[in-house]
Amino acid sequence: MPDAPDGGTPARPTATTPATPGATAPAASKATRPAPPSAATRAAPPSAGTPAFDPHLYREVLARFVTGVTVVTTLDERSDPPQPFGTTVNAFSAVSFEPPLVLVCIGRERSIRPVIGATGRFAVNILPEGSQDLSDCFAGAPSELPRSAFCGAAYHRGTLGVPVLDASIAHLECRLEQELETGDHVVFIGRVEGLETHDVHGLPLLYYRRRYLRIERAATAELLGKPEL
Repeated sequence: MPDAPDGGTPARPTATTPATPGATAPAASKATRPAPPSAATRAAPPSAGTPAFDPHLYREVLARFVTGVTVVTTLDERSDPPQPFGTTVNAFSAVSFEPPLVLVCIGRERSIRPVIGATGRFAVNILPEGSQDLSDCFAGAPSELPRSAFCGAAYHRGTLGVPVLDASIAHLECRLEQELETGDHVVFIGRVEGLETHDVHGLPLLYYRRRYLRIERAATAELLGKPEL
């Protein structure tokens, strides 16, 4: 059955008596509009901000998706001396090949968020296995590394002047194309203008269900998928 206009209940047809030829039709009585339901009986619509499922389950489902780990960095040149900023991010993805665009999602509360918006540049540093302490430090988790001192991470300035971590297995330097505020995160879309791989550092660090993983290559089994170039 098609929906009634305005989401109401479809009207039920009313039977009518044919008029007698030459007879005067009786005056129509005014229709009485039913009283609106009281506030006590009116059903309250669900809140737009309240999910219809357990938020904990939502996090658990997302935690089943294996990701790599990156540190997004930028440099605030308004400070004297210029101050490097970094934060751990696993919400990273390629958006387009032509033009080369990537995105990162950063929490609104992160101190690096307004700095990226002001500088218009950032780097995505892909971390190698064995760099859990670096990941924890830039994430603000308990760590022996000094977060106030850029987590003690060695870096150099890339082609866009942003910090590139010496320990990364690859990095991309991006110029900010778009900034989208959505939910409790901000999505930064950047155009890649510099990039490099550093395979000397080995395999990537992985993250799964709030734990770090390592890739183990079996000595007797071939890897599935396309061969490495």
